[in-house]
Amino acid sequence: MKSNRNLLAGSFLAAGALLAAVTGISIATAADQATTPPAAPAAPGPQAWHHHHGAGHLLAKLNLSAEQQASVKTIMANAGPQMKSIHQEMRANSLKLRQTQPTAPNYASVVAQVTQANGSLHSQMITQKEAVRAQVFKVLTPAQQTQLVALQAQMQAQMQARMQARMQSRGSPAAAQ
Repeated sequence: MKSNRNLLAGSFLAAGALLAAVTGISIATAADQATTPPAAPAAPGPQAWHHHHGAGHLLAKLNLSAEQQASVKTIMANAGPQMKSIHQEMRANSLKLRQTQPTAPNYASVVAQVTQANGSLHSQMITQKEAVRAQVFKVLTPAQQTQLVALQAQMQAQMQARMQARMQSRGSPAAAQ
């Protein structure tokens, strides 16, 4: 049971890494797209929603000046290689877990090793992501900072509502809490 929890924890960490990487890319994309007219909507697919939600989508709503867009793009470009490296390491760890069968004699040690490595990588990712967030926040005017905080709160509330509705539709006992 403990190894299942470790496997689940590793999976959640890998998913968090993917989300953070996609959010970072989305911010840079939004900074680029803020000055260009919108193209035709993307075809629906498993990744399509990433282009319409998250920090990049929120920054696009702030009417950034050309100078601000350039600053955000530079911040994201500078952070990109380290975030990509962390993401690749976490992905390699996830693959290592998937390739190791639970019946393998070294399974418990692989799970422990990946869990420990991903814990460290996740910590690095949070530190990097928050450093980027702080740098981007400094580029914004006080009015844009206030607007961004409000937009983030609105997005969080919408996400919570969707999650709650999804849990209720599944009849989950956690939804009643």
